[in-house]
Amino acid sequence: MYEPALTGLVIIDPYNDFISEGGKLYGYCAETIKALDTVEHMKQVLAACRKAGIQVFIAPHHRWREGDFLRWKHVPPSQAAAARIKSFAEGTWGGEFHPDFQPQEGEVVASHHYLSSGFANTDLDLMLHKHGVEKVIVIGLRANTCIESTVRNAAELGYHVTLVKDAVAAFNFDEIRGLVEFNAPSYASAILSTEELLAALPGGGNE
Repeated sequence: MYEPALTGLVIIDPYNDFISEGGKLYGYCAETIKALDTVEHMKQVLAACRKAGIQVFIAPHHRWREGDFLRWKHVPPSQAAAARIKSFAEGTWGGEFHPDFQPQEGEVVASHHYLSSGFANTDLDLMLHKHGVEKVIVIGLRANTCIESTVRNAAELGYHVTLVKDAVAAFNFDEIRGLVEFNAPSYASAILSTEELLAALPGGGNE
């Protein structure tokens, strides 16, 4: 099902501020990260995809910089909140990718999304097409915002979408249930656990 030449792994926002202890948003996500073992599952998915020869893409949120929203006529609440705490600030530890998700040679870091979707105003769709990708496996944060928006856009753009339901996190479990139980089933062709995904990858994923 997951032919390496046609499949891409999309990792959304693997920033220290989200998934490393001490990150500005880690405290909000800690409960779901610990309960789902999110970071470990993300690492397992990444390692298995690399082993299977599946192309890796990182879809990062915009790194905050001083003056980002000056003279903007409309700033959505989530961007206003990010500006207040300076999440993912450029040039800081929190704005760096977690050490286990540093891109390797040949892996793609898409241009930054400002709000939620990894596709909106970025080159992610172009990069997926350039690599011949038709199927995307999606992991990362945050479940009900960037993950959901990216999954929806991927389906709208014609991709076969797989959501790995225990390789995501959010501020609470209601946000995850909203994604996994109610919204993603309309857009994701497969909603799998990490164990199920690894078993479906070429070679069983972790042989």
